[in-house]
Amino acid sequence: MDKFTTLTGIAAPMPLVNIDTDMIIPKQFLKTIHRSGLGKNLFDEMRYFPDGTENPDFVLNKPAWRDSQIIVAGDNFGCGSSREHAPWALLDYGIRAVISTSFADIFYNNCFKNGILPIVLPAEAVEALMKDAENGANARLTVDLESQTVTGADGTAYRFDIDPHRKHCLLNGLDDIGLTMEKAPAIEAYETRIAQSQPWV
Repeated sequence: MDKFTTLTGIAAPMPLVNIDTDMIIPKQFLKTIHRSGLGKNLFDEMRYFPDGTENPDFVLNKPAWRDSQIIVAGDNFGCGSSREHAPWALLDYGIRAVISTSFADIFYNNCFKNGILPIVLPAEAVEALMKDAENGANARLTVDLESQTVTGADGTAYRFDIDPHRKHCLLNGLDDIGLTMEKAPAIEAYETRIAQSQPWV
């Protein structure tokens, strides 16, 4: 998993509330077990017309936001089913952070396991950052995980809370496997001890 330290990038404004996981990645794209290749279908039903052509009114199809790495969203982002494909699709597209007033619990947890930082801020802060995001490439946001701040285009910094363990994992690029491998010396020592004391195991 890639480390997350500081990110300065374009933020896409998505003021919709209750953006659910089926909107993020529709059910017909859940057949794969691979994390790559889903970015092209991110927000598929909003991004494309039924004939497959792009909807020019959708934010990620507009030139100013095509290279977005951050989403500023309405309340309750990631609600609905628990599909892990939702953060996979966001990450494959290039999204590394999502800012909202609230997230669905399972989606929130899945983000951390896949290298995406979900940031919860008060409504006033999200509203201010949403206005910044509406300016596209002319108003980049900076997310600093170490200082736990999001800085808007005018230099205003908004502090967010994060669990220390999750912060450690993101800063060091550790998913569940990476966390286990941090304990590799202790695991090997235990296996050696068991092999000597209980060779029949």
